[in-house]
Amino acid sequence: MGARHPNPRLAKIHRSYSVEEAARLFSVHKNTVRSWLKQGLEPIDGQRPTLIRGQELRRYLVERRAGAKRPSGPGRIFCLPCRAPKVPALKMAECVAFGDTTGTLQGICPDCDRMIYRRVNLHKIDSIRGDLDVTFTQAEPRIEDTTMPNVNCDSTEGDYR
Repeated sequence: MGARHPNPRLAKIHRSYSVEEAARLFSVHKNTVRSWLKQGLEPIDGQRPTLIRGQELRRYLVERRAGAKRPSGPGRIFCLPCRAPKVPALKMAECVAFGDTTGTLQGICPDCDRMIYRRVNLHKIDSIRGDLDVTFTQAEPRIEDTTMPNVNCDSTEGDYR
C-alpha cells in the first residue's frame, strides 16, 4: 500500500517520469498517477507514453497537500469525525498540562458531541485560546511516577484458588 501523502521532494525537478516510474517513486498504483493527471497534473505533451516533468509533479503534490490542510485558528479545535475545526460547545475547554511546556486543550464538538483535542504549547496558550473559557488542570501522575502503584489486583490479599 502506498503513502497517503506522497513526499513531493522525492521527484527530481530536472527529470521526466513516465506514469509507471512516478507510481514506483511514490509507492502508489499507476491508476493513482493517472487520476492525478485527470485532476490537474500536466503532462509534457498529449502523446504516448505519457511523460511528466519532475518539477510539475513536485508542484502538483505540494499544491494538493496545501489544499487539503484545514488550519485551526484561535479558539478552534479540529474534530476528526467532522473533518473541520470547531469552536467547542458553550465555548468551554479544559487545558490538561503534562509538563512545564506542553498540554492538551480538550472540548466537546457542538455537532457530533464527541471529545476534541488539540496539543498546545502552554507558553502560547493565550494566542491559541481565542475567546474560549479555559480551565487549567494538571494531568494525573503516570503509574511509573507514583510511589505506590495501584495495579487493581487482589493477589496481595491472600491466596484464592
